[in-house]
Amino acid sequence: MTNLLPQLAAASAEAARVARAVSDDQLSDPTPDTEWDVRTLANHLVLWTSYNFELRARGESVPDDWQQRDFTSEPGWAQAYTEQLDRALAAWSDPAVWEGEVKMGDASMPAAAVAGMILLELVLHGWELAVATGQEFHVPGSAEAATVGLVEEYAEMYRQYQGFAEPLPVAPDATPFDRALALSGRDPEWTAA
Repeated sequence: MTNLLPQLAAASAEAARVARAVSDDQLSDPTPDTEWDVRTLANHLVLWTSYNFELRARGESVPDDWQQRDFTSEPGWAQAYTEQLDRALAAWSDPAVWEGEVKMGDASMPAAAVAGMILLELVLHGWELAVATGQEFHVPGSAEAATVGLVEEYAEMYRQYQGFAEPLPVAPDATPFDRALALSGRDPEWTAA
């Protein structure tokens, strides 16, 4: 896996755009993940794709109490998320970060593998947040291609850790991105009721 900074920047910009369009009255709405409402999904996205992402570049991890933090209850949360994404990308712009290992619990992983996980979080959960709030999600070409490749490569491993649900069927003429969504257990045809 190579340096995914351009793809991460593109996916971050799209996730931030989607977050900024979420209204307070949508926070209790359902999402494609039946266990999460919009608030839970947005909080997950904020925590893991911005704060966690920056801290991993610095060899740190998210404090336990942040996992219970309701970012969406804070004034200007979506703009703060946008700014935090910028800080995370700046931390990962150091080429030395990409050459090392990143601590993940009791183990370490190559930095590029962690970056791939964050790209999947940004795109897959960004898509979920978009469709849950009646928005389109536009993944730029190289970010889409990287996402499709990562889903195809790691879908079975993610399923073992309950990160992905069982794959869903898709139409023969489905786009590569729709196929990746289905392979990750997400219904590309899901719409907010």
